[in-house]
Amino acid sequence: MARNAIDSMVSSLPTMPALLEHIGYPKQRKALSFFQITIALLAGYAHALSIAWPFSFGFAKGQPLWWLQLLALGVLVWQLDRCTRWKQGLILGWSFATAWLCGTFWWLFISLNIYGGLAAPLTVLAIVGLAVFLSTYYAVACAAFVSLSLLRPMRRAIVFAALWLLAELARVEFFTGFPWGEAGYAHLGSWLDNYARWIGVHGMTFMAAFVAASLAGLGYSRRQVLVVPVVLLLMVGVSLVAGRQTSTSAGNLPVTLLQGNIPQDEKFQPGSGVPTALRWYAEQLQAVKTPLVIAPETAIPLLPANLPAGYLSSVQSRFATGQQAALVGMPLGSLAEGYANAVVGLKPGQPKAYLFEKHHLVPFGEFVPPGFRWFINLMNIPLGDFRRGPLGQPSFEWQGQRIAPNICYEDLFGEELAGSFVDAASAPTIMANVSNIGWFGNTVAIDQHLNISRMRTLEFERPMIRATNTGATVVIDHRGKVTHELPRHTRGVLVAEVEGRNGITPFAWWASRFGLWPLWGLGLAVVALALALRRR
Repeated sequence: MARNAIDSMVSSLPTMPALLEHIGYPKQRKALSFFQITIALLAGYAHALSIAWPFSFGFAKGQPLWWLQLLALGVLVWQLDRCTRWKQGLILGWSFATAWLCGTFWWLFISLNIYGGLAAPLTVLAIVGLAVFLSTYYAVACAAFVSLSLLRPMRRAIVFAALWLLAELARVEFFTGFPWGEAGYAHLGSWLDNYARWIGVHGMTFMAAFVAASLAGLGYSRRQVLVVPVVLLLMVGVSLVAGRQTSTSAGNLPVTLLQGNIPQDEKFQPGSGVPTALRWYAEQLQAVKTPLVIAPETAIPLLPANLPAGYLSSVQSRFATGQQAALVGMPLGSLAEGYANAVVGLKPGQPKAYLFEKHHLVPFGEFVPPGFRWFINLMNIPLGDFRRGPLGQPSFEWQGQRIAPNICYEDLFGEELAGSFVDAASAPTIMANVSNIGWFGNTVAIDQHLNISRMRTLEFERPMIRATNTGATVVIDHRGKVTHELPRHTRGVLVAEVEGRNGITPFAWWASRFGLWPLWGLGLAVVALALALRRR
């Protein structure tokens, strides 16, 4: 009787198509209306805002907004559910993703135009062109989703999540990869981030897409009104167990993080930024009291051969004896052997300096893609072609800790950082990011990058210490919480204590061995099954 009562109650609820018809929403036509495309564009921009709130009102600046991400993506799915042709899905997906990506990395305008000297119209064209190109993955995913429209609602939600995951993975791995602003980062601080240690940010993106699609289809099937809340409650309940961390303490290490705040337009100028940087960083390195000091990316902005006589040997001799060690960002190499964006490690008793060379280089900034030398020649960016360091470089061992450096946006690629976690005995206990976000001004790029680092700490259950030129210079614990922070765009020294951690998370275990192949397999398997069901 209870079941009959529930069925009767559910059957009495109006469906979403009936509601839309009642309020006068137009039925789908052969061509998309201006109104539908506008909705997709606005939803895409809202999706960009959800990754890190860029304004100083409404919410805390830099805060991820998980509910806004679900709402924005849910609106896209709602629009796709009214499409009858795959071309309509293609256009809506392209519109959504282009607005999302332009709203995410618009700050490239500052580096290309203000510091790179590229003409403003060409800069806008380059940024929009990049967004349109990357949006192709999502456009194809949306077109495929519309083509599978005969599936039942819950199956459609899973298929949409799989297609969205495949689009994200394509953005991660194709053409060197640039997955900045991925949906999973909006869920820092939500119940979904408990899954980070198991499935990483890409798996979280899959789950977020599933939730958004499920909510979007809530009114299209009366039974969905009961099924969806039960499924979501189950996911939340499992997350409470999944989020229990298992890493153990490796002891505490006092650290000093340097933030030189050298203006980007002066940083490589011999008459202003270069002598200021050389003087200030030398003074701080000489005066350090903690066991470890870290200077940011290209803190020393000159190649060793171009440094003033005795400068480098003075820094090396400072750390040849005593109880202090240093990690310092600087360029290395020569025209003959190639240049490297590197971190040099100095500590007492070592016969040779520790060296970490950046592996994941920035296109157009650190290497020139084939056929694009003309584009680099339009800009005034120094050292435009670096050599690539190997994956899985050893950690810097000091005071019982294993510190693994990464440079600039290398912490965006968790599957590459996982290469250092194959063996628990040699896995890093602390991750250290050195960056120069001064290229992008005092913008939301700083907050977005900070959230990226926070996600890595959850995936690996490791703290991340960040030394940057202009911010965010912070200490993040293994739970993803910022414990110490310097004010941004100020010159200063951050003295803090960080707790190293031991242990291997499930994500670190499988990503270190198989990379992203398990997620590729999941996405492709779901799509293959959906195609088989559709044929039936």
